[in-house]
Amino acid sequence: MKHIARSLMLWLHEPVYTERVRRLKDLIIPVLRPGDEVLDVGCGSGALLSAILADPRTPPEVRGKGLERHPRGGEPIEVVAYGGGRLPFPDESFDVVLLADVLHHETDELGLLRECGRVARRWIIVKDHAREGLLAWGRIALLDWAANAPYGVKCLYRYHSVAEWRTLLREAGLDLVKEHHPMRLYPPGWEMLFGGRLQYLAVMRPLLRK
Repeated sequence: MKHIARSLMLWLHEPVYTERVRRLKDLIIPVLRPGDEVLDVGCGSGALLSAILADPRTPPEVRGKGLERHPRGGEPIEVVAYGGGRLPFPDESFDVVLLADVLHHETDELGLLRECGRVARRWIIVKDHAREGLLAWGRIALLDWAANAPYGVKCLYRYHSVAEWRTLLREAGLDLVKEHHPMRLYPPGWEMLFGGRLQYLAVMRPLLRK
């Protein structure tokens, strides 16, 4: 029964995740430049970065790799295993650092953001949830559980408002350049329940390298 439930959740998740990747590409690709090095922190299956690298709109010679605490194996991109704490890269190793729905799983989110600022040369892009709107916490928690339970990923059920995000990013030494909120992310139906004001994306640069 547990196997059947997991298979059903994965089947329902696939079209939602595909649309999410498509819409995130539309926001991330315009900030890339030819020859950029990209790091996808908490890359999971590697689908997002792989899709970005394969998109014909992506500038030439953009390269990238993923960072993951629990690599799954068989990812379409290079993935570096990460045990927490300091990122295993020198300062300013990457032009762009991505964190897509990662920080709400991270116990030391401020520390991770500071590390991403350390290894980024130009941009840090954070996509996460925003605790905004009617029954926001419960709707996000349901989405979070459904998206992660099939993979055994632990949920902390901690979500920030937009104001809290701005404070956290500032404390991490990041200069907020652009925000997307609310944002469309999912197919119709799913979007009405879990999109809009529950979704947040911020583009930042390290404060000392304006």
